[in-house]
Parts: sequence; C-alpha cells; structure tokens
Amino acid sequence: IQATQFAFAAILSDERVVTWGDTQCGGDSSGVQNQLRTMQRICATHYSFAAILADGSVVTWGHQPSGGDSSAVQTQLSKVRGIWATK
Repeated sequence: IQATQFAFAAILSDERVVTWGDTQCGGDSSGVQNQLRTMQRICATHYSFAAILADGSVVTWGHQPSGGDSSAVQTQLSKVRGIWATK
C-alpha cells in the first residue's frame, strides 16, 4: 500500500489496483483503471500516484499539477525499471 496526503492505493494479489480517499489526491483511479493491470510498483507524491506496469510502462493519476498527468512525457515512459517520488 502506498499513500498520498489524503488517499491510498493497494496492489491486489491479481496485480490490479484499488484506490480510495480524496478523489483530488489519487483516491479515484477510475480514469486510468483500465490501464492498471499487471502492476509492479506504486509511488506517491503528496497528491498523486505513479505505477509501473509489468511491461515497463507508467500510469499516473491524482492531482495533475503534482505528477498525476504524465501525458507530456508518456512516450519516454517505456521500459521503466524503477520509480521514485518526492513529497
């Protein structure tokens, strides 16, 4: 389980993710839920989450200005082996 300031994300045994808490801080992952399969690792900032999938791609959600929107660098986020966050 990882946590932002006001939300949680857990990787289930079948490698799916469940989130809860403040929707602005990553508690609502419904916008990316179809991408949250075969999870390997989740990192959190104060207000957003980033997750590495088994294929090395990265999915982000939560407060967009705090890292929840990675669309500007999405093409570079392939074959990712590790991910870390600042708080």
